[in-house]
Amino acid sequence: MGRADARRARQGNARRAKPKQRKPKQDKSFIRRLFSWKKILGAVLGVILLGMLGFLGLYLYVDIPKTSNQDAAKQSNVFQYADGKIIARDGTVNRETVPLAKIPKEVQNTFVAAENKTFYHDSGVDLWGTARGILNTLMGHGKQGGSTITQQYVKNYYLTSEQTVTRKLQEIVISLKVDDKLSKKQILEGYINTSYYGRGAYGIQAAAQAYYRKDVEKLSVSEGAYLASLLQAPSQYDWTSATPTGRKLVKQRWAYTLNNMVEMHWLSPSKRAKQIFDSAVPKPPKPLPGVTGQKSYLIDEAKRELFAQGVDEKQFEAGGWTVTLGIDRKKQQALEKSVKRKLLDDLDAKQRKDDANAQLGAASVDPKTGHIVALYGGEGPPKHYRNNATREDYQAASTFKPLILASAMERGAKTQDGVPITPATIYSGHNRRPVVNSTKPFAPPNEDEHDYGNISVQTATNNSVNAVFAQMGADVGLDQIKKTAVSLGLNGEKMDVQPAMTLGTMGASPLQMAGAYATLDNHGKKVTPTIVTSATHGEEKLRLRDPIGGQVLSQRTADTVTSVLTGVVNDGTASQSVKNTAYEAAGKTGTSDDDKSAWFVGYTPKLVTAVGMFGESPNGGAQVTLKGTGGGGRVNGGGYPAQVWADYTQAALGGRTGDKFQLNTDQGAWAAPTAVPTPSNTPSATPTPSTSPSETPSHSPTPTGTPTETGRPTGRPTDPTPTNTGFPDGGTTGGDTTDGGTTTGGDTTGGTSRGPGGGNGKGGLTDFN
Repeated sequence: MGRADARRARQGNARRAKPKQRKPKQDKSFIRRLFSWKKILGAVLGVILLGMLGFLGLYLYVDIPKTSNQDAAKQSNVFQYADGKIIARDGTVNRETVPLAKIPKEVQNTFVAAENKTFYHDSGVDLWGTARGILNTLMGHGKQGGSTITQQYVKNYYLTSEQTVTRKLQEIVISLKVDDKLSKKQILEGYINTSYYGRGAYGIQAAAQAYYRKDVEKLSVSEGAYLASLLQAPSQYDWTSATPTGRKLVKQRWAYTLNNMVEMHWLSPSKRAKQIFDSAVPKPPKPLPGVTGQKSYLIDEAKRELFAQGVDEKQFEAGGWTVTLGIDRKKQQALEKSVKRKLLDDLDAKQRKDDANAQLGAASVDPKTGHIVALYGGEGPPKHYRNNATREDYQAASTFKPLILASAMERGAKTQDGVPITPATIYSGHNRRPVVNSTKPFAPPNEDEHDYGNISVQTATNNSVNAVFAQMGADVGLDQIKKTAVSLGLNGEKMDVQPAMTLGTMGASPLQMAGAYATLDNHGKKVTPTIVTSATHGEEKLRLRDPIGGQVLSQRTADTVTSVLTGVVNDGTASQSVKNTAYEAAGKTGTSDDDKSAWFVGYTPKLVTAVGMFGESPNGGAQVTLKGTGGGGRVNGGGYPAQVWADYTQAALGGRTGDKFQLNTDQGAWAAPTAVPTPSNTPSATPTPSTSPSETPSHSPTPTGTPTETGRPTGRPTDPTPTNTGFPDGGTTGGDTTDGGTTTGGDTTGGTSRGPGGGNGKGGLTDFN
């Protein structure tokens, strides 16, 4: 190796031996010094110590108030019409204190079991529950539970229902002192006697009279459990006025209370097994003194609306409120008179037992303001307690069909042939025609088994043809139809997404249907009918929700549906009762399965009114048929409901009958068909019997040209030269195609020939006009 090589070798070794330079480590000592575990622990302990000192100071500062809050500034609530005239006053405190010894021991225990199982052993405060309540209050989650019986007694007797942290802290301190000063028996007695039970009743004695018409010492354990369950939500759990959800919840609360009593050994399992809820169902409420008939319904609806908007029920019942309703006195009187003239005067329950089953509800709404201007709930307490205008337990029937058309047009739906659905689209109106692409076999009958051949959507709406709307429902999609209906104000919980929903099998109230049609009248802007227009308490004015919401349907869709519905009035199922040359009107009739409900929902440019007639047994309230009411045969929407509507609307409009619909639609104003409807001379194929609970029509079809009960000819109208049959295969009348299931209602030989999307024609619910 030369010297040069040796030198290079030494230099290489030196380079390899040179230590690597490392980046200096970041100095973390500052962070450690700032967040050491000792400092964190010290901070936590400091906060705890400060909290304890603060609470100690609060404990020393806050004392048990020397007087109660219950009798301070008691006033009546005033309810008044839109013009300021007083409807009624209420708010008189209904309270009678009774000693604990008069309350049966088992009834006492129901309250402890329902609200606070550890009552006899705790210190009067549930710290975890209270902390949760304070946290939820700070987060704006509203009223929260978690209080002991002692805390609730302190709130009832000394404090208010105000939801603030300060009030909650006061409640804790006073509760601790009360628990130390009073016995558990004294606290329980005070709690039971100061609690609010609904129906204006403070204390268990007033509640026993309000709900069971008996004194407290005669209450059973089941009745006591119901009253104890009420305290959680008095207005929601009152059995007479509760929604189906409210009834379900109070039954669960009742069972929970009794089960807790068994757990605490206050009730034997054998005695628990004998308790049935039916024995605890309360009697209907007594009307307010001097408040009868419709006034009772108006006040109850106003209260329900206020409580739903956050007004505390107990504070409201303490009085001092002035509540103005949108009810127009003249329109209200007109509606009541129309019901009497067109229905009640025609009934005689002593001579015809069917007449005793007839109930009617109606709601009239201003589509521009959303205010309820008139409401009819029934004959009123004590004859009838349930408000027929707001009940949701009867089928909406064919009044639902316009919502299907609205959904179709809003979503740009097409027929099975790919043709856009409009009022001019041609569908098959064959009786019991199987629905193509249905989620399950469905072939509903038309009213009286009429076969209409191929007809336009306009004609199908005029004559309420089930076959057309059943197929349209499949074309649009049932889920999409439900979304549209809910957006218009119907209760989605009442809708079972099945093919039969296209016939209006869901429950709905006249008030809900008035809101849906008012949205159509208001060019697609959402209308939520509202009865309260103003509510003040002293100097404070409650901020109410706006009844007019955003655009839920395009104006084009809403106006087109309105145009179509003018055809029902001018040339359809309501024409005999409703058609009036003095004003423009639109609307839809409806009659449910077995005639258990009959409807007419109609509107002018300035007024929307829904009239529903319901068959209700006077013995138990079960749904029954309306057939035979008034001494006639069937009862349908074109009869009593349409007659009441027409009589009321004429009176309510007064001199304002010249208003015209201002419609933004290519459809324009409704026009009569260009061809006179002619009957088909060829009988349809024998229909397959329905498996639905519907009954066979009560009478044979009348001769061609003779008006039926619905006001339309029995002949089968046919639109001239249809351009689209609504069949996916483009088949013609009679369905003489090849390939598929049985076809019913064909007008030619070979009615059993096949076509796609067939079925056996069974299973349709009979939902008529």
